[in-house]
Amino acid sequence: MKELIKLQQISYMYGERLIVQQANATVHQGDVIGITGRNGVGKSTLLELLAGKKHVTEGAVWKEDSIEIEMVEQEMDIYSTDSVQSEAAILRGKWRVPYVSYRNMSGGEKLKARLANGFSSRADVLLLDEPTNHLDEDSVNLLVEEIKKTDKTILIVSHDRYLLDQVATKIWSIEEQRLYTFAGNYTAYADHRQKEKAAQQHAYEKQQKRIKQVEGQISSLQNWSAKAHAQSTNQEGAKEYYRKKAKRMDKAVKSKHKRLEKELEKEKVEAVVPEQGISFELSSVRKKGKRFLECKNVTKQYDGKILFQEANFTIKHGEKIGLQGPNGCGKTTFFRMITDNEPYTGEIWISPTANIGYLSQDVYDLPLDKAPTEIFHQESFAERGRVQTLLLHLGFETESWTLPIAEMSMGERVKLKLMQHILADKDVLLLDEPTNHMDLPSRKQLEQTLAAYSGTLLVISHDRYFREKVTDTQLIIQEGTIWKNLGTTAAESDTEDDVLQMQLENERQEVLGKLSMLTPGDTAYKDLDERFNQLTKRIRQLKN
Repeated sequence: MKELIKLQQISYMYGERLIVQQANATVHQGDVIGITGRNGVGKSTLLELLAGKKHVTEGAVWKEDSIEIEMVEQEMDIYSTDSVQSEAAILRGKWRVPYVSYRNMSGGEKLKARLANGFSSRADVLLLDEPTNHLDEDSVNLLVEEIKKTDKTILIVSHDRYLLDQVATKIWSIEEQRLYTFAGNYTAYADHRQKEKAAQQHAYEKQQKRIKQVEGQISSLQNWSAKAHAQSTNQEGAKEYYRKKAKRMDKAVKSKHKRLEKELEKEKVEAVVPEQGISFELSSVRKKGKRFLECKNVTKQYDGKILFQEANFTIKHGEKIGLQGPNGCGKTTFFRMITDNEPYTGEIWISPTANIGYLSQDVYDLPLDKAPTEIFHQESFAERGRVQTLLLHLGFETESWTLPIAEMSMGERVKLKLMQHILADKDVLLLDEPTNHMDLPSRKQLEQTLAAYSGTLLVISHDRYFREKVTDTQLIIQEGTIWKNLGTTAAESDTEDDVLQMQLENERQEVLGKLSMLTPGDTAYKDLDERFNQLTKRIRQLKN
């Protein structure tokens, strides 16, 4: 197969921080490569190196002459949609992207506009950075279809296992500044990598046992040598015998040391680096039974379109509510109405004692030129210690403390915004797509934290499994109406197939959640993985 791009012993450093070292990999025509790794390891940086937006510190990135590369970035504050090609217009229509100015689009609509332009471009290689963030389920399915039918070579940075299992032909994973490559989808790679780590750990333990054994022998020889040296000075008539014996012992000790050093130099095995723990801790004053918010005859129009009208409902303190609806229906707009940043008609009453924290989708609303040490400046040693400990618990490296936010990954920026609310002890949280950009361990920990949170919670998320874990009531925006609904289903289904599809989708998300907490070596992993694939196949049949 034709080679388009080759990474040849590349290394990249940002200041004193090593991102990737001595990486080798090849992109062949027709590849769909999934790039995975924890937040901040350098996945987006790798795409920028391939796109020529950044340059390697060492090594070389070879590209075939005349190939065109297009990058669809995961977030863009400003983007021109003035000139739209016919193919892009077709895709935008399929994805229901409105023809309004880019700044007036929802997060999902902005991403779909950029994706439509990327897929319709003349590029041979398309680089997609977190292409499922903000997208509703239908849009993700359309993205999968588009990737499967395009003749472009595609590299995708994603934490979405479902997407990577559906489309990836290869996986590149960045771990501990190393790039690992594998032919296959994400599940096959995870299984393979787990076996590699198990074999590495076994070899390391075997080596440590050998080192301990040799060191014990050396210790015994050293004791005998010390005893012989003592006897060579104390015993009359036998000094020469013990002196020679001590020299033989010293020689044996040196020989053992040299053999051990050569052994380790030839086949030194490193211990498997344990997964870094992630920890969120949210606290609030528990307020139950009293109203947090009440809507009376609320209507909202946007650019002449009615998002919802005559809405009447109440939210009590302590409720955990998920906002549901397709891209562009008004979910984020409703949050802005609550925080008094968006006009509407009708009345929204909010408890005057509510201490509201709003986590927006926007990753550009932080002071990008500043470092965490500047925006989280604390007066006392205790306060500074709390902030630094929280940074480490959120998975940041120590050097991130002084790193400008502009140089951080999108996932790291989301975590910094979460830090602001954690430190402020808010009793109401409005979270707009909080898992966007987050790696899997961070998502799992956030689920557990929000499930235990005693405050009032309103969450926008297209991740059904995440909603099921952290919410118990749904606020549904659909076809110009907004209403509360117990449970996690968006509306009554019209047909038996709709009901069955929703049940299967719920089960698939539950299985996926359980899989995310296991490794391929666990007993239950194989059965759950098989069930996940069965459910995916059945859901696809129902949709077709």
